[in-house]
Amino acid sequence: MDPILYVVKKIDGDYAWLENAEHPEREPVFIARALLPDTVFEGARLRFENFEYTQL
Repeated sequence: MDPILYVVKKIDGDYAWLENAEHPEREPVFIARALLPDTVFEGARLRFENFEYTQL
């Protein structure tokens, strides 16, 4: 599986909206914050690879 780059567009309580950085026209992903790094913030860039999110 190739890595996917995301940008955190909005944090909404225990969830976050992620936008695909390479294909912004695609539907945003709604993901539980528990699956994201603790230091995540709006505007942060993330890499999704091997079912794990890493902050860049």
